[in-house]
Amino acid sequence: MVKYFLGQSVLRSSWDQVFAAFWQRYPNPYSKHVLTEDIVHREVTPDQKLLSRRLLTKTNRMPRWAERLFPANVAHSVYILEDSIVDPQNQTMTTFTWNINHARLMVVEERCVYRVNSDNNSWTEIRREAWVSSSLFGVSRAVQEFGLARFKSNVTKTMKGFEYILAKLQGEAPPKTLVETAKEAKEKAKETALAATEKAKDLASKAATKKQQQQQQFV
Repeated sequence: MVKYFLGQSVLRSSWDQVFAAFWQRYPNPYSKHVLTEDIVHREVTPDQKLLSRRLLTKTNRMPRWAERLFPANVAHSVYILEDSIVDPQNQTMTTFTWNINHARLMVVEERCVYRVNSDNNSWTEIRREAWVSSSLFGVSRAVQEFGLARFKSNVTKTMKGFEYILAKLQGEAPPKTLVETAKEAKEKAKETALAATEKAKDLASKAATKKQQQQQQFV
């Protein structure tokens, strides 16, 4: 059986802003697994729709049990085709992506529709569907479960990356990554510890001086 995913997300930016950010998503701190992106076809139809096809190269480490099923020289890079249809008149963008290698192990197909949010026309909603399938005899269910879990994790990264690029394009401070937040917390902890050490030394010095003065009074 094919594993199916359906999700709805909202970006607090207008459709025009999201459309512009879509083509500038990479690189961002959440997309380090995306190695390359190339436009292989683009055209404007007579009814003014923009059709594009891009080839993306991503790296995704296989689980250990999957590595045992394939030779060591099998490439870990995944080649993904992305077709998109942009309808500026109706303010919709539809994308369809699928991997073109490692298809025997797993195929992940994704369809996204970007449109103006029905509750707030200054926001953009994304309806995301995905189908995960595998033809590996005996382990296809495990592969599909793994693929679905990884897909959900990647969706979270995708949305964070989108928000990061949108903030940059709008002149705002991009949200900090977990690595940056952890680094700042570590630096702050160091500064606090150093300040506490210096304060302790100062108090100890003052206490020693006071004790010495008290001893001199009794001499």
